[in-house]
Amino acid sequence: MSAMSEGPASEVPDQVSDEGSDQTQDQAQDQAQDQAQDQAQHETQEQEPDQERESAIEEAVLAVRRGELIVLPTDTVYGIGADAFDPAAVRALLAAKGRGRDMPPPVLVSEAGTLDALATMLPAWARALAEEFWPGALTLVCHQQSSLKWDLGETRGTVAVRVPDHDLARRVLERTGPLAVSSANRTGQPAALDAAAAEDMLGDHVAAVLDDGPSPGGEASTIVDATGAFPQVLRQGAITADQLDQVLRRFGLSVSEDDSDTTDDATDDKTGDKTGDDTGEETTPSTDSADVDPASGERTDIARRAEPGETDSD
Repeated sequence: MSAMSEGPASEVPDQVSDEGSDQTQDQAQDQAQDQAQDQAQHETQEQEPDQERESAIEEAVLAVRRGELIVLPTDTVYGIGADAFDPAAVRALLAAKGRGRDMPPPVLVSEAGTLDALATMLPAWARALAEEFWPGALTLVCHQQSSLKWDLGETRGTVAVRVPDHDLARRVLERTGPLAVSSANRTGQPAALDAAAAEDMLGDHVAAVLDDGPSPGGEASTIVDATGAFPQVLRQGAITADQLDQVLRRFGLSVSEDDSDTTDDATDDKTGDKTGDDTGEETTPSTDSADVDPASGERTDIARRAEPGETDSD
């Protein structure tokens, strides 16, 4: 009798153990589901700003393709941009700023590889500078390709090119191609350091405004004339002469005054006694002292020098 009664008694702990195991599994599943839901919610929250940004980029790209103007951030100030290959759009840009063809805008591109499509007779040292300092605070003034079907204004066969060190700007440029870009302000007014300021001044002229918060508004880019055999600094900016020379010395060149008499002689022959800023354009001193060029990051409170007219002085 005692042996028969031991069987059922011994099964009770096993049943309790099975029930406890089931409860533990249920709890683990619930926790896993909760974690999955939390993770999904977190990912959704992270994706929402990205989706909003992507929608804004797409809206700006479509506006450019329609021949309209946009406001976009750069690594210096906010800019107003137009399809560089759409003459009507470039004219609209100049009109929005209140300026004429004698102040053509510079061109922003997404990567250094685009330079060959826009420029010709580019010295090897200029390519080396682009490879070293792009994206960043270097603007190269180059002979433009004669086959280009664009009209930036009175460029005298040259173009100023830069790759901005700004992720959002380059994402736009990757889709639009080269953009003619000038600072987002009316000529004579302060350059816009945020989207709201740009919209206040130019909102009636633009189809889309890309807001990426306050712009850095940092130091101007260094402008280098690459239209001759020797490099010439048209405007000293964020990249110093010593930094340029670290690249140029590989080619037996220098932009430092005490390092290269040959370069100085070539500069004197080419420019005479004219003074200059970011544009290298032949004009009288600029009176628009508040304008800043997002392609070069340069202010125009200096006289503009006599060179082939390649850029905008904003």
